[in-house]
Amino acid sequence: MKFRISRLADRDIDRLWRFIARDNPIAADRVEEELHDAMKKLASSPGIGHRRADVADPRYRFWPVYSYIIAYRIERNVLLVVRVIHGARQVRRALGRQARG
Repeated sequence: MKFRISRLADRDIDRLWRFIARDNPIAADRVEEELHDAMKKLASSPGIGHRRADVADPRYRFWPVYSYIIAYRIERNVLLVVRVIHGARQVRRALGRQARG
């Protein structure tokens, strides 16, 4: 299965890279690489992600990478990465109305 990164998730990755790179560009590169590696892994085994009780829509699954969470769902045989957010954020709020089921 292929994966696609939504515009919002792409912006999330950009922002987190810039935040980390202020102190350590090498670490920022490493986190970005780990996120992309995780997305490839999820595309090959999309069922490994977990669901969350606070997200009503059962299409969403989640996968942690360091302090971040990859939020994704399957659309027409493509794994769509919807958001990449810090684990301390309220996931349901970050996903918005679409995740409320």
